[in-house]
Amino acid sequence: MKQILNWVLVATLICGASVFTSCTSNDDKPVKLDLSTKLMGKWMVDELDGQACPTNLKAVITFLSPTEAYGSLSDYYSESWNNHASAEVTIKGKNVTLRAKENEHTTHVTETTIYSITDKDMMLKSDWKVYVDGNVVINEIYDKERYIRVTNDYENDIIGTWEGKVTSTEDEHTDGELHRWEYKADGTYAYYSKVEGQWQSDTDYLSNYFVDGILLCTRWKKTADSEELREWWEIESIKDGVMKWTALRMRDDGSTYTATFQMTKVE
Repeated sequence: MKQILNWVLVATLICGASVFTSCTSNDDKPVKLDLSTKLMGKWMVDELDGQACPTNLKAVITFLSPTEAYGSLSDYYSESWNNHASAEVTIKGKNVTLRAKENEHTTHVTETTIYSITDKDMMLKSDWKVYVDGNVVINEIYDKERYIRVTNDYENDIIGTWEGKVTSTEDEHTDGELHRWEYKADGTYAYYSKVEGQWQSDTDYLSNYFVDGILLCTRWKKTADSEELREWWEIESIKDGVMKWTALRMRDDGSTYTATFQMTKVE
């Protein structure tokens, strides 16, 4: 997969439009669809150019109004780490331009056309540019994107200590053993492993996480000079003290597999 999504959040913050033209099944006459109502809530990228999107390339966008939105992305390709980042939207019919300022030098601009939208998903195309001091440094075009509506938000439900391990035959960053994670309200977490029968906390230099909707993103560094590692999951459910995760992973050869994880709440 090409190196995209340095700010795929911008490619997802695209649909703050008020209306666009569609056709009814009864008389084929064009009618107006009120996107300002249909777009409210959370959406997550599901497909890029007709291919299922791996979990570590996903972002979540929440529409607050037809002109305001925020999104979350833990970027696989760069140092970008965006939790509830804001963006502005300009609407001209079914064409929408979104601008997000990353810093004083860098601005992201996405021009989007919406093909269709239902209560469950939406289809669109987008042209994404990154400007640094006024010069275009990145330009990516997606002819076909699909986003699904996210109806659950586990941002608060995950807070606390959980014990579990991978339940699939394959995954990255795991040894198949039981471990514990204490997710804190300030966006940090503590990681525990069992040593000689006792739970001991690792003192990592960096250990951050965020949950937006069902997307869980974590990053950590053992020391200040060590490599930063990241991991992404989609929270399948949190119910009766049991939390289940799933993730679509991509191997180095481009093939994919599904990883699963299960944890129980530690009181």
